[in-house]
Amino acid sequence: MLNELFILAKIREGDIKAFEEIFRRYYSPLCWYATGITGEMEAAEEIVEELFYVFWKDREHLQIFQSVKSYLYKAVRNAALQFCEHKEVKERHREYVLAGNATEQDSDPHRQLEYEELQGLIRHTLDKLPVRRLRIFEMHRMEGKKYAEIASSLSLSVKTVEAEMTKALRTLRNEIDNYILTK
Repeated sequence: MLNELFILAKIREGDIKAFEEIFRRYYSPLCWYATGITGEMEAAEEIVEELFYVFWKDREHLQIFQSVKSYLYKAVRNAALQFCEHKEVKERHREYVLAGNATEQDSDPHRQLEYEELQGLIRHTLDKLPVRRLRIFEMHRMEGKKYAEIASSLSLSVKTVEAEMTKALRTLRNEIDNYILTK
């Protein structure tokens, strides 16, 4: 415990070697732990990589009151459970669509018209996005690529990809909200 507190103090001061020691010690076990929760090694690796990124980025402001090990495992557990919840919501929506509920709207001309208007609005909004943001959005949403894959293929950081996706989704949300308010 004292050794971890000493290492944590060094990390807070910006000692990259101390950070690398913690990373090497816990990366693999945390990935296996997250895989046990998510059932997906790739998702687990992304969760753990994101955790270590935030751990380093926010090192000066970390509020660790127990051991570093406990902090890391709790953070991974929370992120993995959040991933599972998001995955469950997506699966429920997919099942809803596959169950034919989406086809009911196709038979209603008014709903079909609204659907087409909304599709046009989305396409128009996406066309106005900066080229890089649009490419990142398409790679993630249309091609199903993970943030790490996108970052690697476009020579960007994962954080940049996340930021661009956040901006794209915020723009879409605002346009859709405006569309709904004018209806």
